[in-house]
Amino acid sequence: YDLPEEEETFTQQVKEKFIEGDPGFMALPLICLILGLAIAIERIITLNLSTTNTRKLLAAVEDALESGGVEGAKEVTKSTRGPVASIFTQGLMRMSEGIEMVEKSVIAYGSVEMGRLERGLVWISLFISLAPMLGFMGTVIGMIGAFDSIQAAGDISPSLVAGGIKVALLTTVAGLIVAIILQLFYNYCVSKIDSIVNSMEDASISLVDLLVKHNLSK
Repeated sequence: YDLPEEEETFTQQVKEKFIEGDPGFMALPLICLILGLAIAIERIITLNLSTTNTRKLLAAVEDALESGGVEGAKEVTKSTRGPVASIFTQGLMRMSEGIEMVEKSVIAYGSVEMGRLERGLVWISLFISLAPMLGFMGTVIGMIGAFDSIQAAGDISPSLVAGGIKVALLTTVAGLIVAIILQLFYNYCVSKIDSIVNSMEDASISLVDLLVKHNLSK
C-alpha cells in the first residue's frame, strides 16, 4: 500500500522543482518551450501537408500533356497541393516562352517555395539559444543571492548556501531541458525540408525533360 506514496508522480515532482527553482525564473524557459513547441508543431503539420507523391504527379502531368496539352497539365498541377505542384504550375505557365524560360521560372519559384518551407525555423532556433541563457541568468542571480546571504550572516554555513545554489541550478536544468526538446523538433523540421527540397529539384528536372519530349513529339 506504500506504492502510491512512493510514486509521487512525475508531474508532481516537476511541479515541486518548478516552485523550488523560483517560478519567476523558471517561467522564462517554460515560455520558450511553449512558443517553440507551438511553432514546431505548426511547421511539422505544414511540412507533412507539403509532401507530394512526385512520381504520381509526374505521371498525371505526362498523361495530361498527351491528352490535353499544356492547358490540361496546368489543370492537374493547379488541383494538386504542395510546393512541387506550385513549381510545375509556374513552369507550365511559361511554356509558351520556350523551355529556357520554363527552367528559369522553375529555379526562381523553387527558391520562393524553399523560403516558405523554412518560415518559422529561425524562431525555434532563437528559443533553443535563449532557453539555456535565461536558465544561466537565473543561476547567476541565484548565486549572487547566496553570496549576499553569506555576507549578511558573516559565516559560510553549508545550509545557508545550499538552498540558494540548488534554486540557482534548477533554472539551468530547466533551460537545458527546453533546448534539448526544441533541438529534436528543429532537426526533424530541417531534415523534412531537405527531403522536400530534394524531391522539388528532382521533379523540376523531370518536368523540363517531359516538356522537351512533348515539344519534340508535336
